[in-house]
Amino acid sequence: MNKSLISQERLIKAKVAYTSRNLRLESVRALLEGDDVIPNPGDMVLAKITKIGQHSGLELAHGRRSALFVGDEIIVCYGNRYAPDQFEAQVPRDLGACDLVASGGIASLMNHRHASIKAPTTIQPIGLLADSNNRRINLKDTALSKLASLHSHPYTVGVVGTSMNAGKTTTAATLIRGLTNAGYAVGAAKVTGTGSGRDTWLMTDAGSKLTLDFTHAGFPSTYLIAPEQVDAIIETLVAHLNVARVDVIVIEVADGLFQRETAALLNSKIFAKTVDSIIFAAGDAMGAVAGAELLERKKLPITAISGRLTASPLAAAETANATGLPVLDKATLSSPAIVDILQIPLQKMISAQAQLANRA
Repeated sequence: MNKSLISQERLIKAKVAYTSRNLRLESVRALLEGDDVIPNPGDMVLAKITKIGQHSGLELAHGRRSALFVGDEIIVCYGNRYAPDQFEAQVPRDLGACDLVASGGIASLMNHRHASIKAPTTIQPIGLLADSNNRRINLKDTALSKLASLHSHPYTVGVVGTSMNAGKTTTAATLIRGLTNAGYAVGAAKVTGTGSGRDTWLMTDAGSKLTLDFTHAGFPSTYLIAPEQVDAIIETLVAHLNVARVDVIVIEVADGLFQRETAALLNSKIFAKTVDSIIFAAGDAMGAVAGAELLERKKLPITAISGRLTASPLAAAETANATGLPVLDKATLSSPAIVDILQIPLQKMISAQAQLANRA
């Protein structure tokens, strides 16, 4: 392994991605290079753009999407990605050329891609970022601390769906808007997925008092992590939302029910204990029925259907008839009446906040 010093001037000129947003540039002193350097998920890397492909822009730390040009130097995180509509990719075993597989800043090596998607933007890693002790800098270094969980927590709504682009984030955001319109302080968390700020920024724009995601827990993505690690992410994010004294928590779970980490999550005692109700997002009636039946078999508290299917009145009617569940479009979700539709008990909100007040 080789070590080379790096100047602050060079670091400042680099484009820092969303996944690396909490990096303190002044803590970086060197680059770790060489054929024997094996990157780990979360390791931060300085890389050069060598060819523009699917991702022609990079999400910067504060939300602006920066156009990418060949020769740009970027600071991103190594990570795995699972996205049926885009790429499946895994962290490579060396610092050789690889791919930018997510605009939020994920360096990985593509295994598969959707037929409609361009080849990924290619990058050449220059070196892993290291501190003054030549220790590699990882996203876990800035992870939120683990807090003692409360016996009681604010009413928590989980949003899951049939697949990527089923309408989960839109469902979560409009629900947040409705709860906010009803006068409640809402906290939000995206507990699985691939590092990107777009979903969390939308939740914040909708009115979330505090919005967190798995990157706050030290993970650039959740693909291929252990079920126990997903449980730990949920516990950490919910505990910090509790401390923020919110009335309701909205949790979004990425991808579909058959995806590896989501499937494991449905069997998690932590997840079952955390969510008080679930809204299922689907693109069509058949998917909604199948998803609702699966959640019911898992004895999870599905209370409503939403998602892209609500754009079609006929699909919404089919779904309501087949499931017997309310089908909620964006207008309904964003209305203050959503509190009554979901039958969110005010008493639980009050008791959770009283417990927090006593601990303060």
